[in-house]
Amino acid sequence: MKHLISVQELSREDTVGILDTAIEFNRVTDGGTKMLPTLRGRTVVNLFYEDSTRTRISFERAAKRLSADVVTFSAKGSSVSKGESLKDTALTLNAMGADMIVVRHPSPGAAHRLAHAGWLESSVLNAGDGKHEHPTQALGDAFTLRAHLCPGATDFAGLTIGIVGDVLHSRVARSNIFLLGILGANVVVIGPPTLLPVGIENWPCQVSYSLDAHLPELDAIMMLRVQQERMNGTFFPSELEYSRTFGLNRKRAKKLPEHAIVMHPGPMNRGVEITAEVADSPRSVITEQVSNGFIVRMACMYLLIGGDLSVA
Repeated sequence: MKHLISVQELSREDTVGILDTAIEFNRVTDGGTKMLPTLRGRTVVNLFYEDSTRTRISFERAAKRLSADVVTFSAKGSSVSKGESLKDTALTLNAMGADMIVVRHPSPGAAHRLAHAGWLESSVLNAGDGKHEHPTQALGDAFTLRAHLCPGATDFAGLTIGIVGDVLHSRVARSNIFLLGILGANVVVIGPPTLLPVGIENWPCQVSYSLDAHLPELDAIMMLRVQQERMNGTFFPSELEYSRTFGLNRKRAKKLPEHAIVMHPGPMNRGVEITAEVADSPRSVITEQVSNGFIVRMACMYLLIGGDLSVA
């Protein structure tokens, strides 16, 4: 497997292979090893056309931990701001001998175009393309779910995962829905009709408009940020009404099973989709999702360009 563009390209065996590799990296780093020589002599370019903090730093840290040379390229202040096309940027990076391009782009399909247009010899790893997908975030979330709910399992059969909120604008939600489906989980998508994509009934999930109705059956609940920056109109009457209907507060959290965990891909709108009290509660694994995302990105980089293992 040369590229990682979409979780829908992965089989269950591929996914478990990535998660198992991440476990090994986690074990090594927990053992005190700070740097691994795996990608020594390789060059990883972070090509970010959108602002990012967590994802960009996570990829940088993962590549450096594997001893790769890392170049971070931001569209702002580059030739892109002068009108350079994606093709010409790709050709430039290819001429520089990049081994992997980690790309984040506002247009759905940009990562696929970069990988398959014939402009590059390097691997392409999708760090988020528009409203399409964010595969490494979903893999990190699966790593977190596995660690808490079914350590060592090769599937998530029997688990019910709730994904709540702005699914329409969330590439994280799309990747999670399809990846959890691949792993055999029962996924319940919950939100107002205005924030659910057309055709979602054909995705591997159940659709509901009532959060309270499903809380007692959930093994994990993932709250999504309301992405106001991607909205061109009014999708709900007010933040207060949204929070009252679809926000996770202390009262609702008490209705979850005792073992259930609370997740959020970040960044959070505290007081909108989740209260600070729940976000900081013992059952919250939100900060753990960040560290697990880093470990999974190490595994993906290793499997794509560094190791003698293959996920495909």
